[in-house]
Amino acid sequence: MAQRRSVAQALAEALRLRQEARLTEARRAAGQPQPRATTPQARPKRPRDPEAERARLAEQGAKLLKRQEAERAKEAARIEAELAKRQEQRRRDAERRERDRVRTRKEQEKAERQARLAALKLRAEDRTADTARRLAELHDVLRLRPQGLESWHPVVERALAGRGPQGLAAEVEDLQRRSPVPQGCRGSVEAGYAPEARQVALNLDLPALQVVPAVAGYRFVAARAEVVPQPRKQAELHDLYRTLVARLALRALDEVFAATPAALVDSIALNAFVPAVDPSTGRAVRPCVVSVVASRAEMEALVLDEPALDAQRCLKAIGAVVSDHPHDLEAVAPVVEVDLSRYRITADAAAVTGLDSRPDLLQMDPFAFERLVRQLFEAMGYETWRTQGSRDDGIDAVAVKSDSLVATVFAIQAKRTKNIVEVEKVRALAGTMHDVNASHGVLVTTSWYGKASREFAHRNGRIHLIEGRELKALLQQHLGIDALIGLPKVPPGWIPGDLT
Repeated sequence: MAQRRSVAQALAEALRLRQEARLTEARRAAGQPQPRATTPQARPKRPRDPEAERARLAEQGAKLLKRQEAERAKEAARIEAELAKRQEQRRRDAERRERDRVRTRKEQEKAERQARLAALKLRAEDRTADTARRLAELHDVLRLRPQGLESWHPVVERALAGRGPQGLAAEVEDLQRRSPVPQGCRGSVEAGYAPEARQVALNLDLPALQVVPAVAGYRFVAARAEVVPQPRKQAELHDLYRTLVARLALRALDEVFAATPAALVDSIALNAFVPAVDPSTGRAVRPCVVSVVASRAEMEALVLDEPALDAQRCLKAIGAVVSDHPHDLEAVAPVVEVDLSRYRITADAAAVTGLDSRPDLLQMDPFAFERLVRQLFEAMGYETWRTQGSRDDGIDAVAVKSDSLVATVFAIQAKRTKNIVEVEKVRALAGTMHDVNASHGVLVTTSWYGKASREFAHRNGRIHLIEGRELKALLQQHLGIDALIGLPKVPPGWIPGDLT
């Protein structure tokens, strides 16, 4: 059987035949005789060396395997490169998406921050505008008075005819309660009517200092993303409040005159109070800050709609007593004290002529009594001022009397009481004089002192005691006030005339 040729043998035989064909073609072109064709079968066969053949075939197999491995390695490298390229593309796509997400988030955060800042800025503007509107309402409280109050005349007349003086007073109270004032300015009101004097008595509660905005405006601070209040200056706040108090008092007078017929009401006795808490004691107080008896003719002569009108000076021009420091709850002595529970009107320290009764020092408001004592010392040539908040055994006022060489400081304490002043009160005054650097102390009372108090003052040498009957005489001498002292009994050593 013939030996089967391998693929390598077949390729080698084909190469040899191709080379012989090329050689024959070259000879024919050169004109050389052609060699006689031979066939592989004609050539003598040479014997093959099996070992060499196996080596040759092994070498050819190794080369083929090497080529196949190279092709596989190349294909693997190509696949790895393709995978790497795809992974790089995915990485770049992920980075691009992350950048887009971060950019979108930052843009969103920026938009949200801008919106938040814009909202804060708008809030600052709105709150500033609200404060300005509130201040404008308080400023216009006198100018924007209700009109057409003459329509109340028939109502007031029917109330008087049907229910007497109390009916007219009730209509006046109703008028004041209905009057459209800015929020926070409405307080309690009590009225009385004296037909024989054609006079309305009016006790009116006014708002405290807090009704005036303590903030001038609001400022937007972008760096801190905050709305910061801008406090109003203390002096401006106090001035606004003093003006508001005066305007509310003038408005009440004008409204009552407008709503009542001239034939029934010719004058109004107004006491305006401020219900509050004394910060120095924590106690509820109600100092009188405006007191006046105004006639209809005086009010009709005023031009309340004039923008240049100074409400405080206007009140003083018609004889009102006005507190210079209502924000400190400094009281004034009422021109007229109204006892509505008994439906009677009694004159007080600065009462106008024409009223029957005299003031009773024991019935005065404590703040009014303190102010009356300060007025007395001022009339006696002293310069006085009120201390910050009165306390038991504390100093109510300081008085200074100067001559060409030295100024003497007096610490003043006012005791409105119907009982004997205990010696402990006198000793306490001596102990507190140093608080105001006073060289002398003065204790003024509506009652009297015992032997122990007088002996202590004499030994101390710097304590001066003024009891009720001496105070009554000083008020008559320096202020022209004929006062009463409504003690339940005549103190030892006094006579009844000392009380009346």
